[in-house]
Amino acid sequence: MKVKVIGVRFKKAGKVYYFDPGQFEIKEDDKVIVETARGIEYGIVVLGPREIPEEEVVQPLKKVIRIATKEDVEKEERNRQKEIEALKVCEEKVKKHGLEMNLVDAEYTFDNNKVLFYFTADGRIDFRELVKDLAAVFKTRIELRQIGVRDETKLLGSIGVCGRPLCCNTHLSEFHPVSIKMAKEQNLSLNPTKISGVCGRLMCCLKYEEETYEYLNSNLPNIGDQVMTDDGFKGEVHSVNVIRQLVKVIIKTENDVKEIREYPVNDIKFKKSKKKENFNISDTELKALEQLEAKEGKLAKNAEVEY
Repeated sequence: MKVKVIGVRFKKAGKVYYFDPGQFEIKEDDKVIVETARGIEYGIVVLGPREIPEEEVVQPLKKVIRIATKEDVEKEERNRQKEIEALKVCEEKVKKHGLEMNLVDAEYTFDNNKVLFYFTADGRIDFRELVKDLAAVFKTRIELRQIGVRDETKLLGSIGVCGRPLCCNTHLSEFHPVSIKMAKEQNLSLNPTKISGVCGRLMCCLKYEEETYEYLNSNLPNIGDQVMTDDGFKGEVHSVNVIRQLVKVIIKTENDVKEIREYPVNDIKFKKSKKKENFNISDTELKALEQLEAKEGKLAKNAEVEY
């Protein structure tokens, strides 16, 4: 069974949520007012009306309240301005209470029923007194949410080493697991400074071509493997060109002279051995890599308080 839905996004490069368009004629890029778990929210339609299998929908599927009016758009703009002031007030209160936390962003729900403050910290923070102070100032519910460094970078944005705006801030709606293995598969430098993003974690773009490299590498021998060439030579693999699917082989000619020749992978026969780990890096860099991968395995802690 299929249900009719639209896809709504509440933040730039945020997750897309499904809603029932009801009787409204809604198209992509329309602004809508919907009810969420956090209350009434203002969002932008990024997926126009379509039918999808019912099992892909998180129940209950809520209906769109209305297409945003001019007044709704103006209110949303006012909320964005209020968030700037709210962040300044919260920063002052944090200093007053001497809390070791770094405020990242502030957010009003559309109906002003709640103010959310996002922060990073090395450990857990007792912010109960801070919440009371903030509630006295804003006269509404307060939520403080501890986020990880990836989320912080996604919220703030920056420019990556490629010279382009960060993927997480522009189009990645969700973070996908990234591992050192992906860098190895793509034959990239394992220097932590070369494969880490602005956030200090492994670059998200390592994931983009992983499946392609896994497939291409599965067709190639490993360096050091013994192979037989179609022109009758037996040799050892010197290097491989993953993209072009070429293999350089060290062979012995009739004069017993060693020579490196390049062959298309289809022109050699081999039995692929288990891939050898070849870390051509210093002990310091290896330790940094291990720490980086350990951080990847940890989930960001969430500490939420409503008052």
